Amino acid sequence: MPEPTNSPNRRRTALRVSGGVQGVGFRPYVQRLAVELGLDGFVANDIGGVHIEVEGPALDVLAFQQRLGADAPPLARIESIETANVPLRGAAGFTIRVSERGEAPPTPVMPDAATCADCLRELRDPADRRYRYPFINCTNCGPRYTIITALPYDRHRTTMQGFTMCDACAAEYADPANRRFHAQPNACPACGPGLSWWRPADGPEWAVRGDAALSHARSVLATGGIVAVLGIGGFHLMCRAADADAVQRLRDRKQRPAKPLAVMVADLEAAERLAYCSADEARVLQSAPRPIVLLERRLDAAVADAVAPGQRVLGVMLAYSPLHHLLADLGPLVCTSGNLADEPICFDVEDATTRFAAIADGILAHDRPIHAPADDSVMRVASGADLPIRRSRGYAPYPVTVATAGPPVLAVGGELKSTVCLLRAPHAVLSPHIGDVENLETERALTRTVAHLERLFEFAPARVAADASPVYRSTQWATRYAEARGLPLVRVQHHHAHVAALMAEHQLPPDARILGVAFDGTGYGLDGTIWGGEFLVADYRSFRRVAHLAPAVLLGGDTAVRQPSRMALAHLHAAGELWDDSLAPVRAHSDEARRVMAQQLARGDRGVWTTSAGRLLDACAALVGVRQTAHYEGQAAIEFEACAAHGTAPTDGRYALPLTPPGAEGTSRALSLAGFWHALLDDMRAGTRIEDIARAVHQSLADAIVAVARETREREGLAVVGLTGGVFQNVLLLTLAARGLEAAGFTVLTHHRVPPNDGGLALGQAVVAGQHTE
Repeated sequence: MPEPTNSPNRRRTALRVSGGVQGVGFRPYVQRLAVELGLDGFVANDIGGVHIEVEGPALDVLAFQQRLGADAPPLARIESIETANVPLRGAAGFTIRVSERGEAPPTPVMPDAATCADCLRELRDPADRRYRYPFINCTNCGPRYTIITALPYDRHRTTMQGFTMCDACAAEYADPANRRFHAQPNACPACGPGLSWWRPADGPEWAVRGDAALSHARSVLATGGIVAVLGIGGFHLMCRAADADAVQRLRDRKQRPAKPLAVMVADLEAAERLAYCSADEARVLQSAPRPIVLLERRLDAAVADAVAPGQRVLGVMLAYSPLHHLLADLGPLVCTSGNLADEPICFDVEDATTRFAAIADGILAHDRPIHAPADDSVMRVASGADLPIRRSRGYAPYPVTVATAGPPVLAVGGELKSTVCLLRAPHAVLSPHIGDVENLETERALTRTVAHLERLFEFAPARVAADASPVYRSTQWATRYAEARGLPLVRVQHHHAHVAALMAEHQLPPDARILGVAFDGTGYGLDGTIWGGEFLVADYRSFRRVAHLAPAVLLGGDTAVRQPSRMALAHLHAAGELWDDSLAPVRAHSDEARRVMAQQLARGDRGVWTTSAGRLLDACAALVGVRQTAHYEGQAAIEFEACAAHGTAPTDGRYALPLTPPGAEGTSRALSLAGFWHALLDDMRAGTRIEDIARAVHQSLADAIVAVARETREREGLAVVGLTGGVFQNVLLLTLAARGLEAAGFTVLTHHRVPPNDGGLALGQAVVAGQHTE
């Protein structure tokens, strides 16, 4: 017999669940749990998360609270559950209510998730009504962020609002026992989005639709063509990865001469035929975000050499959308961003015909609009832990929780690998990857991203943060934005932002202070030079530069980034070493070019100086003959790391980088490179293997980091060291430095949630600006 509604043992409890709990089947899960326990009440989305009220016997209400978090849906990310007893109402049954609006901060928006196993089974089942349907999804998978136009998350606030569910889909949507219960993108071939195919020369008015569209695309790919395919977050350019001619045509048309291309395969077994894959790498490959994972390539991998020239690693991802699964059985496919070099990803069907006219042999698109584009994420695994290289689709915009407080801040990142950050403590929302803000198209993408996130999260910044560099387009954009709104602009030094991002990711408290090692390619220094090999004693508010790599002149400014040979010549000059015609970087230039460069170095006080660790590794790569000209950022250093992986370092300390004696109070000390270059040249002339020289360089940098950390600990008592900046995408250097520091008794912080490169810069800018005092 049911307990009377006025029984003293009866209780009504209100629960507010915050975190990633919208768009993941949380409300139907709550209803099923409540019905199972015989409880009355309701559940509803609101702008702050999920609001629940349950009423029934006190023990059953308690059981509901205990099971709520433990048995949650697979995509749910519960951050907190607040409870309060409320007056009994006596209502019978448990319902899902229409979403509510409220004053609380918006709930996190869930990232897009890869097709789940249940949907894949249906996709492949000829008896299922969604057999081979390219847009199959349920509450456990499918698009989220890329289709949401506003919160709370309901169908009419997504780009699915134009598709009315058929009776069968509507019945699933209304059935609490169905896994598509309240799945907002729910659809089928009878009522949902469909495919279209056309050749750029013909235009979309000549499109073929439905299954025929897929057949055309498969045929073109199978016969060596290039197809632009509209996925979840934007277009990909695809071709067969084993077809050397097709890969080279794609490179030529995309104007991407050497930068590695990602490869998509059907499943883990197919990935393991291309590359070695540890258990942790398999975990990341198969995770819901389905990122590109950089794996060690097998020598017999069935992919053309032009996919990743000069690399020992291959970027591999598993098919993550139903449409990708319907293509992946063609074998490994190059799957690269749908854009020209230096442009943002294309995501608009109307724009595709023009954008891909000179690139693709055909376009496979669909009519489910993408509201917010998202490029693929890229990950590495270092010592068993995730190392983000690009945090985008599948991860963004889920917030990073920080331990600092302060006013809301909009931060716009740097120039390369741009992301923006909306900080409303304790949550920092990082956008998907935008790109390099070096042209008008990417600046427009920056503007569009900020506007979308501000609307989505109802965000109004009190401060704006940007890089200290006066020449970055992102800084100039932030200046105009702040001036137009009458907001203060906080310019944050580049490497301080790197260190602060690492501290924030690890939720260090506001009074924390660490030794941050910020190694990267370029960052505007306080003295007007280009920094990049920095040791900073830092907290969130300020920093002090305690050591740095010895500087060299950037011969030709930015030209030295594209021509590592110039950095090698500059470093040799700084170390007092003569240019020898037997050296590869010397031979890379004409007699006249050498004369001009020698004159520039002779008046070095007029040149731009840099302490960059990235440029140092470029110089080493050039000197040993690995690469004299780079076609993309970091190419020389990346190929140098590949050499070092198979080398052995000497143990006699010849490559050591000693600290110069202390100077005036408060000045930074340099790590001398003269002996380092002398040892490297001696080994080259003695015929030492390039692999061993490369390993020695990496080991010497790691040893120098440990030496500076030891000295700083003795002087200032700091036992926490953070490794950050784009150079620490180099897994070998990261591993050697971390092991050395840990052996010396340090606590070591590395990146696991945001990239060490400039993709994480906006987070650091935001927390620094949030602690800024006027």
